[in-house]
Amino acid sequence: MSDEHRIDFTDFVMSIASAGFVGLGLAPNPGTEKTEINLELARHNIDLLDLMKEKTKGNLSAEESRLLEQMLYEMRMRFVEARAKVQQNKIV
Repeated sequence: MSDEHRIDFTDFVMSIASAGFVGLGLAPNPGTEKTEINLELARHNIDLLDLMKEKTKGNLSAEESRLLEQMLYEMRMRFVEARAKVQQNKIV
């Protein structure tokens, strides 16, 4: 594989986060082009990033660690918002 097509840690984190944002209804599903909340998909991708954080502890650069922390924080906050939105729609 050439260097121009090599995936780095940032690309990997952003790929997982992007899938999580699809589940949070913040980006359209590439398969359906629809934007919808799928909390199970979002939770799965948050868990993947959390697992990656645990398994890479002490092996990341400061920048990589910061990116991973930021994505986890953002996705967790958005998950809480999405879950509240889903619960609100079930009540109404």
